[in-house]
Amino acid sequence: MNKVKFAVNGMTCASCVSRIEEGLRQTTGVSKANVNFASQKAIVEYDSNRVNAKALQDKINNLGYEALIDTSGSDQEKAIISVGGMTCAACVRRVENALNSVEGVVESSVNLTTGRATVIHSAEGSGLTELEKVVTGNGYEFLGELKDNLADPLEASRIKELNELKLKVSCGAILSFIIFMGSMQRWFGFLDFIPRQIMLWVMFILTAPAVFWVGSRFFIGAYKAARQKTSDMNTLVAVGAFSAYAYSATATFFPRFFTTAGVIPHVYFDGAAMIVTLILIGRLLEAKAKGRTSTAIKKLMGMKPPKAHLIINNEETEVAVEEIKTGDILVVKPGERIPVDGVVLSGESTIDESMLTGESMPVTKEKGQKVFAATINKTGSFIFRATGVGAQTALAQIIRLVEGAQGSKAPIQRLADKVASVFVPSVFMVAFVTFAVWYFLPAQSNFSRALINFVSVLVIACPCALGLATPTAIMVGTGLGAQSGILIKGGEALEKNLQTDSCRFR
Repeated sequence: MNKVKFAVNGMTCASCVSRIEEGLRQTTGVSKANVNFASQKAIVEYDSNRVNAKALQDKINNLGYEALIDTSGSDQEKAIISVGGMTCAACVRRVENALNSVEGVVESSVNLTTGRATVIHSAEGSGLTELEKVVTGNGYEFLGELKDNLADPLEASRIKELNELKLKVSCGAILSFIIFMGSMQRWFGFLDFIPRQIMLWVMFILTAPAVFWVGSRFFIGAYKAARQKTSDMNTLVAVGAFSAYAYSATATFFPRFFTTAGVIPHVYFDGAAMIVTLILIGRLLEAKAKGRTSTAIKKLMGMKPPKAHLIINNEETEVAVEEIKTGDILVVKPGERIPVDGVVLSGESTIDESMLTGESMPVTKEKGQKVFAATINKTGSFIFRATGVGAQTALAQIIRLVEGAQGSKAPIQRLADKVASVFVPSVFMVAFVTFAVWYFLPAQSNFSRALINFVSVLVIACPCALGLATPTAIMVGTGLGAQSGILIKGGEALEKNLQTDSCRFR
């Protein structure tokens, strides 16, 4: 049995309590449900094999209230892990389902833009080993947990992915141009000396790496989706590019198959190569955009000075900030940033705390008063005792708040995720209907035209925007807010603010 605590908004009287308790108790797998009107809390005990916390949350929401999972209790913990290899909204859904299947996991929320998964689990639940097992078992990379030292293992993975994308886009663009020249041989007079059949063989050879190496991520993604008996945007691109390549290969080596049917065989090697290259260019631009959105976090981290003046046996020694421990005695000189949080022991100075409070006027600090990491010492010199280091500093907490807000999901994103889950199957259905209409309805059926229209439907359909638009907007909004000294709690706060402002505007 698992236990989950919800913070419930919208309750106005005792009848609301009864309604929620009755609704929860009628849910399959729930053994006990207690709702407290005064504290606006609901505690539910349930069988994790029959129901999960997300379903219970949806149940309360469907009753007309707003439920949020509360992790303030000691029986639940939160872990933030980095996941590599996700490419679209379907990947997010797959990773979330995998994490939710782990024993002890109450809820998981995966953000495609940040590449992070926030996992709320019971203290007695499975550890990181089990989470790693399900992530890698579903074909994705487990890049480790985001520890309190604020190191992000996803950054190195992003740089590697960016370099790989640049290489493949460059190769794909060069190959696509060469293949295009071969396809439009008549446009380029200097190629007339090459027999057409030899040119087709050359294009067949050049298109293979353009499709299967440059576009390998699409085929790998489609394979991962097929293993999970589902489909995603990678499936569309892989099937579209492969269909164009296979059709062109057939027309190259078995042209009689088409001529006997009264159809002049055309090849679309250039289309197959360009499909992959153009979509990969989109992935490259997307990767660059996601990297830029984390600039605010990096700037906040950069505010902390790398060195500090530690006093040992009345002697001053310069040490790395990471080596400072709670209780150490340090000295700060005029113009320096304060390395850690602490309490002034002796001396007096004025400190610029605008990065914390937004107040531009310096604040006077005397013996017994608190000072904070990354704030700027203006005039005097003082000695202080470290009370908060590393993840315990106010700066580290601000960074975690911004990261948490960037990784949060706005309510509208849940709708986008639902749409994305049915989008790909719908596209395949439309593609097959398109093929059937163009092949069977015209007086003279044309397999070539029907196949090209089939491939076109698959290629132009791209559901990635559904899964990227909202989280990217949240990342940019919260990041710019942090740079301006504004802390935004999360996507839900942003959405509610926008709705309120929209109503005022009307």
